Amino acid sequence: MAAEEDDYMSDAFLNPLMDVRPGVPKVKRLKESLRRETLHKEKNILNQQKSYKEKEQTRRDVALQNSLSSENKGFALLQKMGYTAGQGLGKEGTGRVEPIPLNIKTDRGGIGMEEQKKRKAEEKLRNERKRLQVKQHMEKQSLEDFRERKRTEREHRETEGDLRKSQWACEQLDKQKGIIVPKDSWYWAEEVKNQEAEHDEPNTEGSKDDTELTSLVKLEFITSYLRSVHFYCIWCGTAYRDEEDINTNCPGCTASNHNE
Repeated sequence: MAAEEDDYMSDAFLNPLMDVRPGVPKVKRLKESLRRETLHKEKNILNQQKSYKEKEQTRRDVALQNSLSSENKGFALLQKMGYTAGQGLGKEGTGRVEPIPLNIKTDRGGIGMEEQKKRKAEEKLRNERKRLQVKQHMEKQSLEDFRERKRTEREHRETEGDLRKSQWACEQLDKQKGIIVPKDSWYWAEEVKNQEAEHDEPNTEGSKDDTELTSLVKLEFITSYLRSVHFYCIWCGTAYRDEEDINTNCPGCTASNHNE
């Protein structure tokens, strides 16, 4: 064989994609040729699929733009039954004129999948709204409980303050009238303080057990005593002349009456 003639059994002719440049290793040339061949096949497949979809879309658009002819079996049957192109279906001709529009399904979901997704979305939305309502109700209830607790604590502090004030006033006014023994042990602040310091048991003879009375009840008893005996109101801070004067000029016998 002449030196200038080509060898038709060489890799250059058997595999045109293989790089046979001198100096390139054989394994590397083989891998490169396989990669190029794979890419070439993938591109051909994509072009074929694209071409098929485009042709299908074109045929569909053409078919939808053209009216049905007598070549269509269904249309031919309608014509035999007296149907005229352009009029509505039915005996009175009041039915559908145009065919039902074509709805191409492009996803892989089965029949009724969209309705199921819609129902799940609506159910999820209802559950989320219900969860938010419960959360808002709990937050509102927690806020109301907090406000009620704070209001109760404030009223208790105010009641304790008014009770101490009424005890000191009762003690001073009783002593001014020469009364040396309080009506009950808790009517005077000094008696209460002494009893707490000495741990003495209260005199139960003719008196109520102060352990069974709340601060509010004690306050009511002492303020009533101050008004009836001394004509004095702790919230007004005034000693009136007589019962008629206190009933006329004092707003009332509770703190709320004086806050109005």
